[in-house]
Amino acid sequence: MSKQPPNGSKSPSPSFFSKLIHIVLPCIAPSTAHPIELDSATQDLPKPDQPLKDDLHSTPVTSEKPSLPDEAAHPTPSEPAKPTIVTDVRPVTPHADDVDVVLPPTPTNHLLPPDETEGVTSGAVQPPGSKGDSPVHDKHALVADGDESEGTSYTEEELEEIEDDEERLIFNGGAGIPIGPDGTPRPLLPPISPQHAGRKCLVLDLDETLVHSSFKSISQADYVVPVEIEYNWHNVYVIKRPGVDNFLKKMGEIYEIVVFTASLSKYADPVLDRLDIHQVVSHRLFRESCYNHKGNYVKDLSQLGRPIADTIILDNSPASYIFHPNNAVPVSSWFNDPHDTELTDLVPFLADLSTVDDVRGILDGAR
Repeated sequence: MSKQPPNGSKSPSPSFFSKLIHIVLPCIAPSTAHPIELDSATQDLPKPDQPLKDDLHSTPVTSEKPSLPDEAAHPTPSEPAKPTIVTDVRPVTPHADDVDVVLPPTPTNHLLPPDETEGVTSGAVQPPGSKGDSPVHDKHALVADGDESEGTSYTEEELEEIEDDEERLIFNGGAGIPIGPDGTPRPLLPPISPQHAGRKCLVLDLDETLVHSSFKSISQADYVVPVEIEYNWHNVYVIKRPGVDNFLKKMGEIYEIVVFTASLSKYADPVLDRLDIHQVVSHRLFRESCYNHKGNYVKDLSQLGRPIADTIILDNSPASYIFHPNNAVPVSSWFNDPHDTELTDLVPFLADLSTVDDVRGILDGAR
């Protein structure tokens, strides 16, 4: 029979399994478990049925994946944060500095270089490639007919032949009516219309005679004409010579009116559309109808198909009527003088000239 230990004696030491139970039980017992604290970012996440905050400065929440051991040495680029959805904010207009504004090229914001505008208008009928100076004739650097590029050198023999040919043209009063490949005469003008039957033909220059045009802005311009140059549109500012409207009206009542200009048609056509308010211009001739003489654009009246005795040319450039000095009424070059009266003064003189038998008897170079 075993004896009980007396009171106050030591209790036996716990066994291994008893120690193990005391260690494990506090970890799983509900009474000793610690509550799990949610991360503050997780607590701010909206519930499924809760609308998103309308906060322009809110930062989207992203979950971070635990990095693997080798990612510390070779980190992978993080994906960009998704933009915050804003439901009740008006769109903000971008600042002017952040916007590229493309404007069409116009003289107000883009002045054209001279090599683009040179030769579009006739000016004072300068030779091709000139810079606006007086025509210079160099016997050793003549420009071939129709060629506006570099000059061509000639031998003395060839120069003599050219000069003889030019003298013949001037002596004969022009080259005469062009002949087509089929041998048929092809004058520059069609047959005269019945309404102009019996009238003389008055040939008018355009630039610096009736109007002055510029690619630079003119504040007092009568109208602005868009012209296409190398696939871009540019504005041409046009001012009318004083008295031009009444001059055209009066001349249209007694003459067949032809405007013959050394300008390009893409410029001159829209200008004439605006200028001819009385609809008196019967025909328009442009640079391609001029005769190239020593690099000058000559208006050969013999090619028009009208009697030379009944043809008058009004032009500010003597080079343009070199073949027909006895058919010309010289007029001064006009640019912007508001007090000019030359067109008005010419009305009575041209009215009297319309009744003579041969205008060359009056216009013999004395005027």
